[in-house]
Amino acid sequence: MIYNIVSEKLGYKKPCARWVPKMLTDEHKQKRLAAAHQFLQLHQIEGDQCFDHIVTGDEMWISYTNIESKRQSMHWRHLSSLKAKKFKQASSVRKIMATVFWDRKGILLIDFLESGLTINADAYCETVRKLRRAIQNKRSGMLSSGIVLLHDNARPHTAARIAQLLQQFHWEVFDHPPNSPDLAPSNYHLFMHLNKWLAYQSFEDDDRLKTGITTWFKLLAADFFDTGIRKLVPRYQKCVEVGGDYVKK
Repeated sequence: MIYNIVSEKLGYKKPCARWVPKMLTDEHKQKRLAAAHQFLQLHQIEGDQCFDHIVTGDEMWISYTNIESKRQSMHWRHLSSLKAKKFKQASSVRKIMATVFWDRKGILLIDFLESGLTINADAYCETVRKLRRAIQNKRSGMLSSGIVLLHDNARPHTAARIAQLLQQFHWEVFDHPPNSPDLAPSNYHLFMHLNKWLAYQSFEDDDRLKTGITTWFKLLAADFFDTGIRKLVPRYQKCVEVGGDYVKK
């Protein structure tokens, strides 16, 4: 009776809190809005041709053994069936970092970091040099037509050495706002689908892991990558609509 009054007559609900990466300050929201307006203005001027210049990428830790999420373990069962048990597992300590760069046509570079090393300015400079060679080999004419690099503002990405190298390459860097994985194509699209596949995978060593990841990327349809890049427009539009707050999935 009380529940009906509160929910139906008064219109109250009891939803769960929505998890977000970070608490956005007013300054963060203003930077997100500025980036959104900048991109949408670019798209309004150039149309879909602006997608031809975008190269995006990010790093991701990939474990040898991956844990299926609670949602992924859901399955249909009869009310009289016994409820399946799922035992807790410790996260795999064996993992390798992969840096993946891609554009609307597909994967440009997969760079696996050697065990024991960490991403720093020197390592990222070498990866960017590999990326340039990959673009030169895989995308005829793209270097001369202009590159717009979309990566986040992690410390190795914004180091002075990186800025100098990108300036030397004459690449434009799109201003990605801090604490904004929801506006990064690798996070909201590529890695999201990769994580779903990884939940059912287990690797014995580095070579099998690298082969598995590389093969998975090769099997993706060409329009998969185009879709991920094109999603930037509705995501930035939604960012403007919500005043710079996080965009829901």
